[in-house]
Amino acid sequence: MSGFVFAEKPIRMEEGNGVYLYDDTGTEYLDAGASYACVPLGHDHAAVQAAVRDQLDRLTYVQASYPVGVRTELYELLAETAPGDVGKTWLCNSGTEANEAALKFARAATDADRTKIIATMQGFHGRTMGALSTTWKEKYKKPYEPLIGDVEFVPYGDSEAMAEAIDDETAAVIVEPIQGEGGINPPTKRFLQTARVHTAQQGAALIFDEVQTGMGRTGTLWAAEWTDVVPDMLTAAKGLGNGLPVGATLCRDWIAEDYGSHASTFSGGPVISAAAKATVETVVDEEVPAHAADVGAYLREELQTTLENARDVRGEGLMVGIEVKRGANRYLKELAVNHQVLALPAGRTVVRLLPPLTLERHHADRIVEAMAEVVG
Repeated sequence: MSGFVFAEKPIRMEEGNGVYLYDDTGTEYLDAGASYACVPLGHDHAAVQAAVRDQLDRLTYVQASYPVGVRTELYELLAETAPGDVGKTWLCNSGTEANEAALKFARAATDADRTKIIATMQGFHGRTMGALSTTWKEKYKKPYEPLIGDVEFVPYGDSEAMAEAIDDETAAVIVEPIQGEGGINPPTKRFLQTARVHTAQQGAALIFDEVQTGMGRTGTLWAAEWTDVVPDMLTAAKGLGNGLPVGATLCRDWIAEDYGSHASTFSGGPVISAAAKATVETVVDEEVPAHAADVGAYLREELQTTLENARDVRGEGLMVGIEVKRGANRYLKELAVNHQVLALPAGRTVVRLLPPLTLERHHADRIVEAMAEVVG
C-alpha cells in the first residue's frame, strides 16, 4: 500500500518559474516562503538548470574521495566567499547533516574531556539526533529522547548568560546569526561577539548555523559579514543548490586538521556540486544579496506602515517575520486560499517570509496587500 509519512498540503504543485509556483489546475501562487529559502534565484533558474544538465551528460556520480573538477571548483569558490579564514569545506546533503558534522568536528578537534555544547533557547538546528539535541522546542525532541547529553541552552541575545555558560568543558557554541524557526529573531552584534571572544579564550569552537541565513538571504552573502565575527565553522544548505539537496560545513584549518572520522556516500556528488557552483557564482556575480537588502528593506517598511494590527515586523534582507496577535497558521491558510500567496510559520504567532531573492518591489506590494487583507 502506497502512502506518506508526514502530512501533505492540499495543493499539488506541478511547475515553478521565478517567484511563482503553479498547481495542477494551473493556478499561480507567489512563493513567499513555501520553498523554505531553498530557491534564492527563483524556480527553474536557467544557469543552474544548464549546469545540472551539462554535468548529467558527463558524469552523474563518483564517490567523493575521487577528485572531480566541478567539486574542486566549488571548494575553491566557497573558500573565496567565506568570511575570514573559514576555508575548508565538507559537503553533504542537508542542513541537519551540516550541523551534525559541525558538532562532531568540534568534539574531535577540542580536548577529549570537552563534551558540553551550548545552544540557544528558541534555536533550531535540525532533526538528526545530534542536531536535534541542540534544538530548543520539546515537540521536536520528546518522541526521540534520550538524545545526546550535555547540551546547555542560554537565552538568545543574552550576552551575560552566554559568557557565563562558556567554560573549559565547552566543545562548541552553535548559534543562528538570526533565528529562523524560533520567530525571525535578530540578535545584537554584542551577543555574537561575546560568543566569539569567550569561545576563543576557552579553546572552544564557534559554529554559525547559516542554513537559512546564507546565500544572500539577509542582505550579505553570509550573515556573519554584518556581525564582524569570524566563526570557526559555518554551516550552509537551503539556498546553496537553488533547490537541489546540498549542505556544507565550512571550517577553519584547526578544525579541518583534526575533524576525526566523518564521511557521507553522496558527499559532493558531481551533479549537486555543479548546481551549487552555478548558484554561488550567480548570487555573487549578479549582486543578489544587495538586491535582497534593497527589496527586503522596502517590504519591511511597507508592512510596518500598512499592518496596524501586527505586533511587530522584523528581520534582515528577505528574511522577514510578522508577529501577529493570533495563531499564524490561520493567516497562512487564508493567504494561500484567498490570495495565492504562500508563506510559513515561525512559531505560533509569526508569519515568516522567505521568498526568492529575485523578488521585485511589485511582488512585495502584492504580499503587503494580501497581508493587509488577512491581518487587518
